[in-house]
Amino acid sequence: MENRNGEKKTKRSKLGPGFLVAAAFIGPGTVTTATLAGAQHGYALMWVVVIATLATIVLQEMVGRFSLATKIDVASALVRLTAVKWLKWGFQILGFLAIIVGCAAYETGNIIGGSLGLEILTDRPRYVWVILISGAAVVLLWQRSYKFIEKFLIALVVVMGISFFITVVIVKPDFSGIMKGFIPVIPPKSILLVLALLGTTVVPYNLFLHSSTILKKWKGKQDMSLMRKDTYLSIGLGGVITASIIVTAAVAFFLQEKGIKTPDIETPVIKTPADLAVQLTPLYGKLAKVFFGIGLFGAGLSSAITAPYAAAWTASGLFGWEKKEENWRFRVVFLVVILFGAVVSILDLEPLHMIVVAQVTNAVLLPVVALFILYLLNKREVGEYKNRLVQNILFVIVFIIIVLINLKNFM
Repeated sequence: MENRNGEKKTKRSKLGPGFLVAAAFIGPGTVTTATLAGAQHGYALMWVVVIATLATIVLQEMVGRFSLATKIDVASALVRLTAVKWLKWGFQILGFLAIIVGCAAYETGNIIGGSLGLEILTDRPRYVWVILISGAAVVLLWQRSYKFIEKFLIALVVVMGISFFITVVIVKPDFSGIMKGFIPVIPPKSILLVLALLGTTVVPYNLFLHSSTILKKWKGKQDMSLMRKDTYLSIGLGGVITASIIVTAAVAFFLQEKGIKTPDIETPVIKTPADLAVQLTPLYGKLAKVFFGIGLFGAGLSSAITAPYAAAWTASGLFGWEKKEENWRFRVVFLVVILFGAVVSILDLEPLHMIVVAQVTNAVLLPVVALFILYLLNKREVGEYKNRLVQNILFVIVFIIIVLINLKNFM
C-alpha cells in the first residue's frame, strides 16, 4: 500500500508543465482578445478557438516528444543537431529575432494588461502602474525570487478562468447559437481578432519554455504518456476558458446590443477597459470590477515575468550560453524585453488595441517557429519518436491554416 501510494504521489508530482503553458496563454492578451471577439462578433469566432487549441496541442506534443526522446531542449537542439554552418546561423538569427520580437510584443501586452487591472482598482494614472509592474518584473527576475509569487499569480489567473466558466453556466447562453460559431466564417472587420486569438493561444515562446520545463520535470521516454496526458488536458482546459470568455462577452455586450437582455448587466458597449469586467457581473455583482481588476493584474504580472524569462532562456540555448540566470547575457536579454514593453506601454496609445496588436505580431511569427519544430521532429536523432507520415500530414494541415489566416490579413 505504501509503495503504491508513493508511486501515485510521484506521478502526481510529475504533472505540471502543460498547466504552466495553459496558465501562460490565459493572460491579458487572451482575456482582452476573447472579450473583444465576443463583444463585437458574438459567437462567430468560436471556431478559431477550436483550431488554435488543436494547433497548440499538436505543436506542444511535438515539442514534448522531442525533448523526452533526445533529452535536449528545442532551442539548443536547433544548433547542436544542425551540421551545416549556414543553416545553423540561419536558425540562430531567425530564431532569436522571432523570439525577441515576439516576447517584446507580448511583454507590451502583459504590462499594459497588468497596469489596466490596477487602473480599474484605483484612480492612479496608468504610467505609475507600468513603472511598478516593469520594475517588479526586473527585480524578481534579477533576484531569482519569482517562483513563489509566480505560483500565487498563476493561482489568480486560474480563479479568473474558472470565474468565466461559472458565469457561462449562470447566464445560460443559447447553445444553438454557440454551435453555429463553430462553422468557420470570418465576419467583416474581424481578421485582426482572428489572428489575435491564434497568436494569444499558440504562443511561440511557450514551445521553447515547455521544452525546457519538461526536461526539469520528467526523466525521459518512460514519461511520454504522462507528458501527453498533461498536454492534452491542460491545453484543452485553456481552450475551454478562452471559449468561455467569448461566450460571456457575447452575452454581456453583443447580444445586449441586439436587444437580448441579461439581468444585472447595464453596459451594452466597451467604452473603457473597466467595461471588460461587466461580463462577470452575473457572478460577482457589484464586485465584478474588483475581481476582474485583481485577476487582470495577476495575469499581467505573471506573464510579464514569463515572457522575458522565456526570451532569455531561448537565446541561451540558441547561442550556447551558460544556462544560469545570473549570466550577464541572460540578464541583458530579459532587460531588453522588459524595457521595450515598458516604453511602448507608457506611450499614449489605445491600450486594448495595443494588446490585440501584440497577439497579432506573434501569429505572424508563428509559422517560422512551427517550421523549426517540424525540422527537429524529422531528425534521425529522435529515433522511434520521430514524426510519422500521419503526424507530418497533421502538422502540414495546421501550418497551412495558420499561413492562410495570416495571408488573409494582408489581402
